Amino acid sequence: MKILVETAKIEIEVKKSKFLAETFIVNSQTEARNILKEQKAKYKNSSHVVHAFVSGVNAEFSGCSDDGEPSGTAGRPILEIIKGRNCTNIMITVARWFGGTLLGTGGLVKAYSDAVKSVLEISNFEEYTPKVQFEFETPYSLYEQIKTILNKYSVENISEDFLENICIKGSIPKVDKSDFQKQIFEFSNGKISVI
Repeated sequence: MKILVETAKIEIEVKKSKFLAETFIVNSQTEARNILKEQKAKYKNSSHVVHAFVSGVNAEFSGCSDDGEPSGTAGRPILEIIKGRNCTNIMITVARWFGGTLLGTGGLVKAYSDAVKSVLEISNFEEYTPKVQFEFETPYSLYEQIKTILNKYSVENISEDFLENICIKGSIPKVDKSDFQKQIFEFSNGKISVI
């Protein structure tokens, strides 16, 4: 399973109709709805803003819309392309400006599909690694050594609160958490427990 790590945008033209495809990182249906609302406001002069999204650890959440295009000609093809690429936590919107020539249902499917394939080609992905949260407190005297241990792991979203002790929170790949917990516990001679 892959996740989008950098968004992209590309415009193609088919028989004078313009198709602007964009990728977005989404972690929930709510985020997808909010992005769609923003895109519709941003491109309110377009004829349509169609979309599809997939999210969840196992790509269990998805949705799409043709936004007034003939049923099955826009949102569903985008969704199928995303699923075919084995991606999650991604949303694609395609804004269309009608160019005066009717494309027909087959032409619409091809145009939207081409726009989506083009934007996916320039988007950056990485393998999805499930992450879990961690939290612990350390005395100031162990802080520098603890930072060295943190740097050995793919720790993300680190926050540090400097109070009586230092409270450290973050996320770590699920497969590394037990080893990480053990290393911190042993290093501190049992004084620090990572939860």
